[in-house]
Amino acid sequence: MSQGTIKDYDIGSRHGSLLLDDHTEVAVDPESTEGSGLRYLRVGQRVVFDVAEEGGRRIARNLKIITLS
Repeated sequence: MSQGTIKDYDIGSRHGSLLLDDHTEVAVDPESTEGSGLRYLRVGQRVVFDVAEEGGRRIARNLKIITLS
C-alpha cells in the first residue's frame, strides 16, 4: 500500500487528487472510497491506498484514512 495526502476533493462529485510522498499525483474518484465506507475526505488528511492504472491514469483504490486533519 502507498501513503499520501489529500490535495483536493469535491464532496459533490466525490472526485479529487492526492499526493504521494514523492509528490506524484494520484486521482481520487467515487470508486476510491466505496469499499471503505468513506463519505468525504478533507484536504490535508493522510491516507493509505492501492494504486491502479486505468485509462493511462493512476487512481487510488481501497482508500483508508490514517489521520483526521
